[in-house]
Amino acid sequence: MYLKIQLTINSILRNLDPIRWIVVFILVITVVYPLLHLLDRSTIVDGSRTLSNYFHFLNWDSPYLGALWGSVWISLASVFFAGLIGVGLAFLFERVALPAKSFLSAVATLPIVLPPLVGVVAFIFLLGESGIIPRSLQYLFDLSSPPFYLEGLSAIIVVHAYSFYVYFFLFTRAAFQRMDGATIEAAQSLGARQLTVLLRVIFPQLRSAISSAAILVFMISMASFSAPFLFGGDYRVLTVEIYNSKLQGDMPMAMAQSVMLGAISILFLFLNIRTESAASGAGQKGVPLPPRLIQKALYRKLAAATAIVVSLILASPHLTLLLLSFTENGSWTSQIIPSSYSVANYVSLFLDEKVSEPIINSSTMAVLATSANFIIAVLAAFWITQRRWRAGKFAELMIMIPWAIPGTVIAIALIVVFNTGHWFTAGSILVGSFWILPLAYFLRHLPIVYRAAHAAFSRFDRFQEEAARSLGGSGWLIFRKVIFPAIRPGVLAGILLAMVMSLGEFVSSILLYSFSNRPISIAILNEIRLLNLGTAAAYGIMLTVIIFTITWLANRWGETR
Repeated sequence: MYLKIQLTINSILRNLDPIRWIVVFILVITVVYPLLHLLDRSTIVDGSRTLSNYFHFLNWDSPYLGALWGSVWISLASVFFAGLIGVGLAFLFERVALPAKSFLSAVATLPIVLPPLVGVVAFIFLLGESGIIPRSLQYLFDLSSPPFYLEGLSAIIVVHAYSFYVYFFLFTRAAFQRMDGATIEAAQSLGARQLTVLLRVIFPQLRSAISSAAILVFMISMASFSAPFLFGGDYRVLTVEIYNSKLQGDMPMAMAQSVMLGAISILFLFLNIRTESAASGAGQKGVPLPPRLIQKALYRKLAAATAIVVSLILASPHLTLLLLSFTENGSWTSQIIPSSYSVANYVSLFLDEKVSEPIINSSTMAVLATSANFIIAVLAAFWITQRRWRAGKFAELMIMIPWAIPGTVIAIALIVVFNTGHWFTAGSILVGSFWILPLAYFLRHLPIVYRAAHAAFSRFDRFQEEAARSLGGSGWLIFRKVIFPAIRPGVLAGILLAMVMSLGEFVSSILLYSFSNRPISIAILNEIRLLNLGTAAAYGIMLTVIIFTITWLANRWGETR
């Protein structure tokens, strides 16, 4: 028996290249070890092993359990309202021949280019207590105070609905485009009413896409930090409670909260994977029905007017940021809109070293993190899809876990592990150093690059590799000249999307940043606290433009796959 086990181990070692072990080692050190160490340390209080923090957390009257329920309720509400908007828009776009449809499609996806923090800041300027719309209504109706403004629970739900409906819109629209129109025609020819066709024919073909989007939005809402942090007020959510516990020096409770939130997130990761698998096997074949033409002139005019109004509503956060980015700091006080404008904020972004430093920091850290994402993701995707790698499933699981774990949990795990020196860090303490944020960005966005690389490798024709090998090509030459050119467009799309998310990362940044690596997101928050609203808006516009450009390039290269 011992001999058989030894032979099996030797066989595995012979079949695994040394670089594969390096990849597994990096994933274990950066993903598995911090999370397991966080779980272990969460049971130690004052040098003794105890579950007291978990008992305190799960106590029925505990504020931390209340924060967990608060996160759940916000997530459910976000799913409902985002789904209502996203599915409704997708239905409208695919079933009705709208005027200027291409333009409206671009406008409908505008929220996706707003980083989370920048989007929340835009809503503060637009609908906050001193926002443009509340002040306008106050002036218009001659009121002593604004008739309404966003704050607390309602503000979080509005921001989430605006930010997350895009997932429902894109998933449901893609399902509409795969839908078999013959089934709809058959139901209509049999005399089925429109409501019956919708409920019995159309909706069952959309169910998988809607379920996938719902689970994804629930996960993102549970991990949301920016909107609850800036708008939440007295409403408690678990991500902000983790941050507050850390600030108050109660790290044992912060670790216990992180473990609870991480466990819920991993559960939904498995649900999402299972739902995606079911959706991938439920694709329809056939030609979808063309959109219905609007016959009456009055209805066409109403549709055009509605399209203009919806476009303005969806673009209003971006337009508000653009307007305020030209405002002189300190000039917008009690006016409805700023009274003086200049380009000084943009000039300082390029010429003032203090102002431009966060931009350089974010760009440098995003490039470092994304370069590491590229190396690890491509190697892992290559061996998992193109080679029989026994450790492939384990490696894939390690890669995908950070996709579900909220940024606050990852940040706390990194603090717990890297606040002391280790042999694998050459004795260096990473917490408080420049390198801790690139490491966090690497972990947060590795799944994005991996999924893009995995999809690209899955479409690669193995006969090309075999043909090159039969002509005497070496392994490295074949990879460089045959394999990589074939998968490059898809991988580049994933790399650019990961870089976009690194540039706007706020959740892990606020827990891990130091003066030496202060990113754009933290600079925006600091400028708002100093009431330098013009500079904060200029940061937001610049970040949005960078993200829009990179996203456009990612989509363009992705279409060439």
